[in-house]
Amino acid sequence: MKLAIASLFIGLASAWSPANDASSSRREAISKTLAAGAALASPLVSNAYSVPDLPYPYEALEPYIDTPTMKIHHDKHHATYVANINKAMEGKEEVPILDLMENALDAGPVRNNGGGHYNHAFFWSEMAPPDVAKKTKPSDALAKMIDSSFGSMDEMKSQFEAAAAPGAVFGSGWVWVVLNNAGTKLEIVGTPNQDNPLMKGVKDEIKFPILGLDVWEHAYYLKYQNRRPEYVSNWWNVVNWDKVSENFAYVSEKKSGVPVEG
Repeated sequence: MKLAIASLFIGLASAWSPANDASSSRREAISKTLAAGAALASPLVSNAYSVPDLPYPYEALEPYIDTPTMKIHHDKHHATYVANINKAMEGKEEVPILDLMENALDAGPVRNNGGGHYNHAFFWSEMAPPDVAKKTKPSDALAKMIDSSFGSMDEMKSQFEAAAAPGAVFGSGWVWVVLNNAGTKLEIVGTPNQDNPLMKGVKDEIKFPILGLDVWEHAYYLKYQNRRPEYVSNWWNVVNWDKVSENFAYVSEKKSGVPVEG
């Protein structure tokens, strides 16, 4: 790549050289060189995706999510999904991870590894240290939609926790609060493994997550062992409702999934 970029600059220098007296020849040379540069600007890459930095220190979510779990979850589990999706996408055009979600069920490794990358990047962004999280609250628009969809915030949390119980999401998976495709109602849905509601075929229609919880054992087992319900109920203490409100505003306007870093 460095050699190719160097060649681009050499080509531009040559194009503007005094030796290139003919105006038409110079324009032609510049045109060809810039065309080559455009090709370099959109390479086929093998490391399109990366693990985004956490927006807070590893220990910031204590005591509700412990430091060792955050380190292993972010640096090992998420990193493995990123490494695998990069390998699967070698030689293919770079596209945002969000754009791969819709047809992920038909795209082999994209389903588990691309889904794993998107889900985790989404998950890190919606949390905050407890002292910060407790100062956040749903926007007026989100609060109104929660009340119309569930009756109250407490009822939404109750239904969410029931959906996250071991019997509801059997084994590994995620629980989401989503806006339905029509944009008229919030719903709670569970998905297995690294699936998410943005994937066509996972549910009856594509739905747009505004909040999601990882209920794989690697997300909680070091601190909570088999006590998943305790993990789920404690997790509300680190939910950043300002961010969730931003997610709701975005999906309501765009009718699209929330973009993520990495």
